Amino acid sequence: MRPAFAALIAAAMFMVGPARAQDTPKPAAPLPAANAPEGPGLGEIMMLQQLRHIKLWFAGHAGNWPLADYEIGELVQGFDDVNKLIGGDTAEKHVGGPIKALEKAVADKNRTAFEAAFDKLSAGCNSCHRTLERGFIAIQRPTLQPYSNQSFAPQK
Repeated sequence: MRPAFAALIAAAMFMVGPARAQDTPKPAAPLPAANAPEGPGLGEIMMLQQLRHIKLWFAGHAGNWPLADYEIGELVQGFDDVNKLIGGDTAEKHVGGPIKALEKAVADKNRTAFEAAFDKLSAGCNSCHRTLERGFIAIQRPTLQPYSNQSFAPQK
C-alpha cells in the first residue's frame, strides 16, 4: 500500500502547481490598434438597411403606418451613415426622392402610393449599387416575411 499512497501524494502535489497557476492573474488583453475601424463597415450597414427595407414593406403592406414611419426613419439614418462612410451624398442622390415619397404615402396612409414609392426606393437602391459597381446586389419587394416573431398588423 505504501507505493500506492506515495503515488497519491505525488499526484496531489502535481495538481497543486496547476491550481496555483490558475489563481495567478492573466495579463490584460492588448488594446486595439489606434487605426482600428470605428463602427460597422459598409457591408454591415447595408445588411441592416436590407432588413429595414423588408420590415418597411411588411409594415406598409399591412397598413401599420407608425411602424412604417419608424422604419423609414431608420433607413434615413442608415443612408446618412452610408454617405459618411463613402463620402459625398451618393445614397441621398439615389434614394432621397423615394424616401420623401414614402414619407408622404405613410403620412397620407395611402397603400397604393406606398407601394409605388417602395418600388422606387428599391430601384434607387439598385441604381446606387450600380453606381458603386455593386450591381450584382439587386433589391426587390420581399416575398417572404422572415420575422415570424413580429406582428406587422396595426396595434390598437
